[in-house]
Amino acid sequence: MSLECKVLVFLNNLTEKKIETIRNSLEPDNVDFPENLSFKIENDKYSLVFTFDGKGNIQTVISTIDEVLEQTQIILRVIE
Repeated sequence: MSLECKVLVFLNNLTEKKIETIRNSLEPDNVDFPENLSFKIENDKYSLVFTFDGKGNIQTVISTIDEVLEQTQIILRVIE
């Protein structure tokens, strides 16, 4: 039996400029993901939603989420 998970992370109350900056900074890294792992960024006017889908090794999913959130924090610190 293979473990499957889907994790959604919501970043709310962001300005349009912050949303655009985060998306533009993260999307170039959204390539060459490990097999059975995907990452998608969606947004509306004031929020970003990160969707992580993983099958198999849950530690890989956790590490990827941690890395994306760490990068997001750095981006927000730089632009503030």
